[in-house]
Amino acid sequence: MNALLGQAWRCPRSAVLVTRRFRVKSSKPPKKPAPRSSKTASDTSIRSFNDLPADEQLRRRLNDRERAQRRTTPSEPALRQRYDEFYDLTKHRLNHLLWELGQWDPEHREYRAFGLHTQESYYQEISFFKEALKRSFHLASALGMTSRTDNPLFWNLRSAFIKGDAAGLTKELRYALQTFLMRKQFSKSTTELHLRLADLRFPYEWFPATRQLQRTIHLHVGPTNSGKTYNALKALENAKSGIYAGPLRLLAHEIYTRFTAKGKSCALITGEEQRIPEDADMFFRSCTVEMTPLNWKVDVAVIDEIQMIADEHRGWAWTQAVLGCQAKELHLCGEERVVDLIQELCARLGDKCIVHRYQRLNPLLPMEQAVGTDFKNLQKGDAVISFSRVNLHSLKAGIEEATGRKCAIVYGSLPPETRAAQAALFNDPNNEYDFLVASDAIGMGLNLEIKRVVFESAFKFDGMAHRPLTIPEVKQIGGRAGRYRTATDAVRSGKEEETSATSAFSKWGAPGFVTAMDDQDLGVIRKHLQNDAKPIAAAGILPPSHIIERFASLFSPDIPLAFVLSRLREMARLSSSFNMCSFGEHLDISDVLKEFDLSIYDRSVLLTAPVSLREKGQKDILRAFAWSIANLSGGHLLEIPEVDLEALDVDASQLDPQGQKNYLLRLEGLHKAVTLYLWLSYRYRGVFVSQKLAFHVKSLVEEKITNCLEAADYEADKQQRRREMLRRQAQSHSKKEEKLLGAEAEEAPVAESGPGLWDAEGHEEPLYREKKEVNAALPVRARRTTESLNSRVSRG
Repeated sequence: MNALLGQAWRCPRSAVLVTRRFRVKSSKPPKKPAPRSSKTASDTSIRSFNDLPADEQLRRRLNDRERAQRRTTPSEPALRQRYDEFYDLTKHRLNHLLWELGQWDPEHREYRAFGLHTQESYYQEISFFKEALKRSFHLASALGMTSRTDNPLFWNLRSAFIKGDAAGLTKELRYALQTFLMRKQFSKSTTELHLRLADLRFPYEWFPATRQLQRTIHLHVGPTNSGKTYNALKALENAKSGIYAGPLRLLAHEIYTRFTAKGKSCALITGEEQRIPEDADMFFRSCTVEMTPLNWKVDVAVIDEIQMIADEHRGWAWTQAVLGCQAKELHLCGEERVVDLIQELCARLGDKCIVHRYQRLNPLLPMEQAVGTDFKNLQKGDAVISFSRVNLHSLKAGIEEATGRKCAIVYGSLPPETRAAQAALFNDPNNEYDFLVASDAIGMGLNLEIKRVVFESAFKFDGMAHRPLTIPEVKQIGGRAGRYRTATDAVRSGKEEETSATSAFSKWGAPGFVTAMDDQDLGVIRKHLQNDAKPIAAAGILPPSHIIERFASLFSPDIPLAFVLSRLREMARLSSSFNMCSFGEHLDISDVLKEFDLSIYDRSVLLTAPVSLREKGQKDILRAFAWSIANLSGGHLLEIPEVDLEALDVDASQLDPQGQKNYLLRLEGLHKAVTLYLWLSYRYRGVFVSQKLAFHVKSLVEEKITNCLEAADYEADKQQRRREMLRRQAQSHSKKEEKLLGAEAEEAPVAESGPGLWDAEGHEEPLYREKKEVNAALPVRARRTTESLNSRVSRG
């Protein structure tokens, strides 16, 4: 079986198989059991364990291990039933995968690459793989072997299902099948070479220039609204040169505006936009953390929200910035739970670490009662938090209709100037903008004078499943209540010390408050505010492009890059201070790119592109851009038919309700395509040459999206049912995992680091959670017309 599974599988044999092998090779005949005797232990008839033959010692060890495992396995029949159901699901997904791959064909490129040159070998290998799969689940259910060491195949499949549901399980099955087919092609020396290249235990050695510096790292930790970022930015302002790196494009723009207002030359650098001062040689840089310049020596650098270093999707960017930033003073701002990890990293790097701890400037209190569905219960200074743009605009319409007062709106993908204007309207106490609706983008340090945070729901859809908010999410977002000072006043006055005059504390004379719209959600919020999140144990990393290039050079060009990445992930050796970030859509993107003649470097660049392949039409957009890169031509925006520029000519007012819904989704797809075009235009300037036109198109699309969203209205009953649906689906998802996997599902490493799923650089909120949410946000008259037409069709 070991030859069948290969070295990467390491599935242990059962006691029966192993002892049988030893018995065949043993030259001694099996001993008859000694007759029972009344002699005591002092008699010579009982020998010590070390005096027994080797095969007998092994048999006893395995029997003891099996008995111990069975004793520690809880409710064995129930556990077996769960694993049997999980096995049935896995077999179903495997059959679906084989159907997607297609039958064996002599011209099938992927089958040839993996050594299946005949139909007989295809059927034989698939049969062997199914047997190995069955064996792996038997080890889990019968012997309780579920750890990564004892049963790696089962562990990987279970972890993939927990993280990615059925789709994640299918991806892991695909890699497992490919690894199984390649097992005979990896000699011992080849495997050793793979292991050497996949040695990622010392990522700080990737930045030799930085290691020559003696840095001082100032770690500013504390809860929200404690002044930690204020003090770090003060050090940055007093420096001659420096960098600010934040998690959101909004924050980078805010610091850029702040420094510019104070007469300091500053550049704005994000993935899709770069503003470089033309009249200065030395200037500050305000950027998103992925764009942190690592080859520029500065006096001071500030890295915000350092707890995101553990995020399973973007954590690698924080790790890269901490390890590689060439700053004499490096200021890190974040939560208390990151202190131990940063101190450990500093000890390894030889950098001096100084920890500055802060206390919240005013109290934060959860309320006893929920606000309810009547918006008349809202108070001036309230911020209602939701997690999709469609719902934000729907809430805005409902609040304004119920209260007769204006409501500002802030979310991540708003144009920076629009966002700044909306924030200023809300922060000004002398106008009619009493309320704010905002996404979880405000949880990442956006400065707003909020008296009370109201969670519209304590559950969200994270792109894969419905789930409750985590402790860090609730504390980050809820902590924005009772904001002590804002940067808006600093921009107005140019003096930071004057901001306290207009602070939330002086205006309301009370602490910040946190509540929810429903009592059920308020219970979750209160519980999270009273508990602490677990300390962060490891920083996320991803292998840099030069390692991917070297690793890929060891494989045939016909081998898919997705397999190379999966193999690198599986073979990677990491120290206890680091863990591998999720490859997530990296594998999906590499599958889309496999039909194009691209270098490994180009593929590595595209792996980090802000593209969401789950959205309709995005795969075609990525293919079109990849074709332009492969051919070094055809990159003018008007020459790419997949970019739906015709959507700009549509008059939304002339569309029926269903047409308005489809048009809104069409605009969203166009916005994503143009955003990706701008991202690529900074990396392939000679190919994607229509940057100015793309910026103009982007602004037109955003204006049209805003106009469509402003037509949304609010119905309390439907929103109440939607929140109940979110709770039910989150509970259903948890019950399904528990039914299939039991309590041991907690063994899978699931990152808990910060608000939201960061699909794109700068955090883009989804336009909608699910397609039916768009229907729910249509104007009432339009929706009723649609429902009437549908009922007539169904009756007809």
